[in-house]
Amino acid sequence: MRFILAGLLASAVLSTGSVPIRAQQAAPSPAEARFAALSKRYIDGLARLSPTYATTLGNHAHDGELPDISAAGRAAALRFDRGLLAELGKIDRAALSRDSQVDAALLDNALRYDLWQTETLQNWAWDAQIYNDIAGGALYGLAARDFAPWPDRLKSATARMEKLPALLAETRRQLVPARVPEVYAQTVSRQNGGVVEIAETMLAPHRDTLSKPDQARFDRALAGLKAAVAEHQKWIDTVLVPQAKGDFRLGAALYDQKLRFALQSDLTRQDIKAKAEQAARDIRAEMYRISRTVLAGRPGAPALPDAPTADQQQAAIEAALELSYAKRPARTQLMEKARATLAEATAFVRAKDLVTVPDTPVKIITMPKFQQGFSVAYCDSPGALERNLDTFYAISPIPDEWSDEQATSFLREYNDYMIHDLSIHEAMPGHYLQIAHSNDNRSVLRAVLSSGSFVEGWAVYAEGMMMDAGYLNGDPLFKLTVLKMRLRSVTNSLLDIGIQTEGMTREQAMTLMTKGAFQQEREAAGKWVRASLSSTQLLSYFTGYAEHMALREEARRRQGAAFGLKAYNDAVLSHGSPPAKYVGALMFDQPIR
Repeated sequence: MRFILAGLLASAVLSTGSVPIRAQQAAPSPAEARFAALSKRYIDGLARLSPTYATTLGNHAHDGELPDISAAGRAAALRFDRGLLAELGKIDRAALSRDSQVDAALLDNALRYDLWQTETLQNWAWDAQIYNDIAGGALYGLAARDFAPWPDRLKSATARMEKLPALLAETRRQLVPARVPEVYAQTVSRQNGGVVEIAETMLAPHRDTLSKPDQARFDRALAGLKAAVAEHQKWIDTVLVPQAKGDFRLGAALYDQKLRFALQSDLTRQDIKAKAEQAARDIRAEMYRISRTVLAGRPGAPALPDAPTADQQQAAIEAALELSYAKRPARTQLMEKARATLAEATAFVRAKDLVTVPDTPVKIITMPKFQQGFSVAYCDSPGALERNLDTFYAISPIPDEWSDEQATSFLREYNDYMIHDLSIHEAMPGHYLQIAHSNDNRSVLRAVLSSGSFVEGWAVYAEGMMMDAGYLNGDPLFKLTVLKMRLRSVTNSLLDIGIQTEGMTREQAMTLMTKGAFQQEREAAGKWVRASLSSTQLLSYFTGYAEHMALREEARRRQGAAFGLKAYNDAVLSHGSPPAKYVGALMFDQPIR
């Protein structure tokens, strides 16, 4: 998902290992050269096997192609993974530089994870989202960023539109309806039309840049795509949804296996749960302390004793949060508020000199339809080979069909303070800033194989850093909001573990979110769906945050009075986005394992 070169991955000046190959540098050691060549073959092969991913990565050699999602395509991918894994095993990692040792560990994990997902998890047979993301991403990746003139991108889009009907037909052959969970089927039913929306609203307005013959070809391809999407929608609604009987819960055995691959952490599921439960108690205690200061002397305030009962603590925090809920945008002003908060957060980070701020552009956009229904917002950064292209801070619109009561529930959650926090998390100094730094790391392989727990953990860390630095003049309601968001990240872990391995029901999950973490009904309902559509990803926020805090404390311990926050932040971000344990190993000269 990261960054791009103006050439292709085959460029003679690009190495996907840790050391770029340039004429003026000394020749690498045999082990380094062998690993650099292997890394390059991995990224070249990844681009060939996943053309839609290659586009977003920045390799535009395959912009008119789609992946082979058939059994034959899977078999080719398995051969590719096994071959590289065998070759990687023959390289003496002790002979590599420390940076390359980290990259080798990331590649080893990625190859084994790919094999596990295909052979053991078999997500290709039941995860309908995979194919929906390929279809939507095939066009969105060409339309969203100006990496080439419109005629070039439209020709590639036309070629992909011509191939998409066959991909949708193959999707229907690959999915086993009885294995597809109902929530997956229902979600792709709502998202399926998004690919046509991209073609009509993002591509078609620029068709006049094409020659007349190419315009005619574009029109035929679009007409064929619309017919194919309609046919696919009929199949989804008449076959897939009625027959979808799969269990969205992984179960403990598969979950624990996936957790090791996804987090690359030494923490077990049991460790994470215990730490999350303790963190929830600690955060609630701090929220109560702030609530007492906010509510002191207010008419009608609940009891605020030094040692509250559980009910007294709950009532006080809820009463204090009500003050923040009252400050919220109108239903139609969510995007405007996000733009304003992003500008304010950016100015604050620069003024406080918390971390080096990149100068690449950020745009706030409405989340594309084919990606709606999973999260409220996300950061979409340019691929690891791109330069100076926009980062998108995407926000899901309030659905038109929601009643005013439902919209109010949503906006109570995403009030002014929460939107400030959201802009910090997704953009400044959260995901946008961190990924921009990551894309400057010289290892393209490391950018491609970035750690979700490092990325999400940094964003949660950024929220706390802004709070500690006095953002919004130290407003206690903002501090309360940041702690509520941190509590949400903790609750995400308990939800994920509970739903996927312990049979947690929707009612139990809603109580945990609305009572335990003070979330509004609309937010909690959406998170239940998200937790049903994914596994282990929700762990990345809390585990990543805890790892970032431990990393900073270790740096502070080692450096003592010489510790500086900006220098520390820049140093951490300079290593890209590997798991925190590898960043610590590189920073503190520890063993790489």
